[in-house]
Amino acid sequence: MSQNELHVVFGAGALGKWTARELIKLGKRVRMVSHSGKVDSRIPASVEVVKGDAYDVNRNVEVTQGAAAVYQCAQPLYHEWAEKFPPMQKAILEAVSVNGAKFIVGDNLYMYGDTQGQPIREDMPYQAHTKKGKVRGEMATAVMEAHRVGKVRAAIGRASNFFGPDDMAVTSFAIRPALDGKAVNLLGRTDQPHTFSYVADFGKLLATLGTRQEAIGQIWFTPSPAPVTQIELVNLMEDELGSKVKFMAAGKMMMSMLGLFMPVLRESVEMLYEWNKPFIMDSSKAEKAFGWQATPLQQAMKETIAWCRESK
Repeated sequence: MSQNELHVVFGAGALGKWTARELIKLGKRVRMVSHSGKVDSRIPASVEVVKGDAYDVNRNVEVTQGAAAVYQCAQPLYHEWAEKFPPMQKAILEAVSVNGAKFIVGDNLYMYGDTQGQPIREDMPYQAHTKKGKVRGEMATAVMEAHRVGKVRAAIGRASNFFGPDDMAVTSFAIRPALDGKAVNLLGRTDQPHTFSYVADFGKLLATLGTRQEAIGQIWFTPSPAPVTQIELVNLMEDELGSKVKFMAAGKMMMSMLGLFMPVLRESVEMLYEWNKPFIMDSSKAEKAFGWQATPLQQAMKETIAWCRESK
């Protein structure tokens, strides 16, 4: 496999950035495609950044020409998933099929639905009962069907709720406020075990899938630390900050009320089942196949808080 081969990453959010960084470590030539054509300075200087429109098949064909692998890390706004996510991914997939690259998709666990606390594995059936879970399930099915019929060579990498440097979701509401002495925002029950993935590990998984031929045609979970409760996550913050961390836990009623003004919270209500019961992801398949383990949770928290301080 050529060290100078081109790898194209759609999306300039946290996952796209960490995927690009990992590909650079592997000696690959990386092009990032973002709607603005810009990415912040934390990206390695050798990464080429181009302006794109993920919904435009012709433009996608242009920016992926000559690529060995294309990574789908882009997504619309959370409350626009149902309308905009499927056509976005379809437009990228169509371009990949034209250019013959591998198609690596960054995904979540929504499609599995409520497993009643049972650990989630890659081969479990899709039983989503939520709007966004059904959307993600349909999108994933379309990708693997395109692989099955020979349209693309694809693999899907999944993570649980992730945090880490560059993340503007979990990190922004559940970790960053603690640095300013404010209460961090938790969801549902705070005493239930929950798998948290580290975004750097998620990026490493996607880069692995795009550079390991044996990964193609399969679904893989990001190596992630053992599950902890949200309270235990707060305790990790306290250990790192050396001070007490206040927290607020939002239930369905509070989230529904706040959702009148904040679309992302309104859309999060249907996902509360992830926080009200044990939500555990079994990532042993990738750990065994690729021979690496998740970043320890304490180290992940340390690196995340350092980034929060630097980026204030």
